[in-house]
Amino acid sequence: MVYQLQRTRNRYFSEELRREVVAKIERKELSIAQASREYQISAKSIYNWIYRYSVYLKKGIRVVMEKKSQGEKIKSLEERIKELERAVGQKQMEIDILNKVLEFGKDEVGFDIKKKFVGKSSSGSKTTKKNTGTKGK
Repeated sequence: MVYQLQRTRNRYFSEELRREVVAKIERKELSIAQASREYQISAKSIYNWIYRYSVYLKKGIRVVMEKKSQGEKIKSLEERIKELERAVGQKQMEIDILNKVLEFGKDEVGFDIKKKFVGKSSSGSKTTKKNTGTKGK
């Protein structure tokens, strides 16, 4: 059996090309995997170039990237939360006022209006004769 040894050839890439590849990665025109395939360079070499030539991506520095749309979405959701919290606060104030009115009404009338006129609490999940539209069968 004859084994052929394939000698790997050390290729040299100019600094200009290295900086260009790193710039494309920083601008998100290429991913590291795409650059590796396109230029036939190992990912390890590309990472070394990034650590050497990148303005933003240095070794040991963690960069949090988020899409512009995600930031806008988060902002709009935070605004919606504030709006809902205001609405809940207003409704709570209305409930407090109505409870005070019932308290004063109790003193004026002489009996607990809430207990007298408010029926059983319903979970809303059961059907009754009243809300089914049928008269007692």
